[in-house]
Amino acid sequence: MDDLKVTLLQSDLFWEDIDRNLELFTRKMASIKESSDLIVLPEMFNTGFTMNAKILAEQMGGKTMSWMQQQSREKKCVLTGSLILEERGNYYNRLLWIRPDGTYEIYDKRHLFRMAEEDTYFTPGNKRIIIELKGWKICPLICYDLRFPVWSRNRFRDQESVSHTCKAEYDVLLYTANWPERRNYAWKSLLPARAIENQAYVLGLNRIGNDGNNIPYSGDSVVLNFKGETVSTIKTNEEAIETVSLNYQDLEEFRKIFPVGLDTDAFTINY
Repeated sequence: MDDLKVTLLQSDLFWEDIDRNLELFTRKMASIKESSDLIVLPEMFNTGFTMNAKILAEQMGGKTMSWMQQQSREKKCVLTGSLILEERGNYYNRLLWIRPDGTYEIYDKRHLFRMAEEDTYFTPGNKRIIIELKGWKICPLICYDLRFPVWSRNRFRDQESVSHTCKAEYDVLLYTANWPERRNYAWKSLLPARAIENQAYVLGLNRIGNDGNNIPYSGDSVVLNFKGETVSTIKTNEEAIETVSLNYQDLEEFRKIFPVGLDTDAFTINY
């Protein structure tokens, strides 16, 4: 299987200003000269992490989604990030996975950050998705989801019938976030844990700068391999765009020689 090239955009955001953020990311997207299969934008990249859902929510097919489809088409790659979307009177912190042909997938944030009253203003999702890209299987999640390992748990199939190997549900775990600097120890600790326990690459993309509530963000965006080792070079508190290649053969070989998946516990999730 071919390498998967992923690009992370670590950026400051303009508070509750959709037009300025789209202009900002238009410039950043134009500056990416290296080809990529997947470009990742922060959580609520067009507004910042705001609870002002009623005023800032868009509809599916609205301004920001149309912008994402245009950028994906121009860059000939998948573009993903989350924004506030309204549907049938409910507001969602929704990740859009936009393909160059205009088709898309959605993931609604399951775990809403009650300490900021996100659970008061938004409706939680109840479905995890696995998306295929160039043969790779990718599980996209959002920010606070990182603290809940059951939700992100990789399931390894055919455990009883296959000897000394395991077929994983996904190969890449992706988190897009607005994770404050004051809790960055948890961010920097849990991302490697998710990579190690799930034997998968992990992408963690976070913003920098201060938001409208004067909360600082240090970024700490990272690409980790299946051993929890850092394979990216993005620096803390700096604007950055980095493209990293993920190698599937390395992942598959590690799963064969260290088949933790054969010993994982079966479970079900009740909503």
